[in-house]
Amino acid sequence: MRLVVCVDRDDDLGRKAQVAGPVVGRSSAIDAATRLATVDPEDSDTNAIFAAVSLLDELKGAGEECEVCVLTGSPKVGAISDRRVADQFDQVLKDVKATSAYLVSDGAEDEFLFPILASRVRIDGVRRVLVRQSPSIESTYYTLVRALKDPKLRAKTILPFALVLLILGLAAAGHVLDWGIIGLSIVLGVYLIFWTFDIDEMLIDSVRSASSDIRTGSVAFGFGLFAVALVGVGFLNGYNLYSANLGSPPLDRILSFLDGGLLFWVLGALVWETGRAVRRMFVRGRFPRSWVVATTSVVGIGFLSYGIVYLVRYLEGLLSSAGVPLLVGFIVAGLGLVIGAGVLQQYFKAVARRNVPDPTSG
Repeated sequence: MRLVVCVDRDDDLGRKAQVAGPVVGRSSAIDAATRLATVDPEDSDTNAIFAAVSLLDELKGAGEECEVCVLTGSPKVGAISDRRVADQFDQVLKDVKATSAYLVSDGAEDEFLFPILASRVRIDGVRRVLVRQSPSIESTYYTLVRALKDPKLRAKTILPFALVLLILGLAAAGHVLDWGIIGLSIVLGVYLIFWTFDIDEMLIDSVRSASSDIRTGSVAFGFGLFAVALVGVGFLNGYNLYSANLGSPPLDRILSFLDGGLLFWVLGALVWETGRAVRRMFVRGRFPRSWVVATTSVVGIGFLSYGIVYLVRYLEGLLSSAGVPLLVGFIVAGLGLVIGAGVLQQYFKAVARRNVPDPTSG
């Protein structure tokens, strides 16, 4: 059985046509492409899906047993979208016992997923779909107008500017410009952190995963619930230490809060990663290597955090010189583990690349 795979890495099907991936089967793929073309006739993913169906018909005409599928990612292209594509591909392979696949792509961006697909089945080749356009469409004005209509681009460019105008306007109206600038810095800082690390997508993805785990009775839900409980216990324990030192300086109370919660937060992160690894093991039949990298990184960050807390205590005169070896040990161990996690990640990537066949050989 050969599988013809089309990848919508930025999930235009879900955002524009409300079609959830994976889409499996010729009729389902044609229906999904038609719905996307109806909503946005200029989307190149429509052409890629029809090209995949065309290739399916071509292979079937040659007497091959094959099927077509469309995998969708996330509007925020990156680690989260690639993980969604990988999970959907695992789901398809569970239902369709394919031994090889053919990737249909509408651009180089989708082909970044080639190693993910090739790590699961043999990839026989890649067919790229090029959309012909008239020269007038390539004008700068048209391109700029079309780009500004893209929700993803607007969220990255217009939203920060809108936050600046909104907060500064409210601050000026209330004659508290200093507090407005402080609030603006905090809001933009939080926004940039969320945007840089895709935290909002992580939260949405976690809620979806939890909902799926509940419906399927997955063991990962128990791990996730226990992890959330540990994080809550960490906040409670930190708050108790904070309240018990109300007579101390504010910085000392904040450090006490962090000192009381860090251990539970690290344990929660380890339990969470273990739950995800167990779920992937049941889907793929093997324990993922990424668990080693993730847990090593989490423990390293935990050590670094403790080292920073003790370092601030020492610099503020709240820790005696007898505690210096401990803070140095935490920082050195944390840096070593974080660097080690990065080295492990690069090693696993190198191993994966060595095991991936040349896409041009098919």
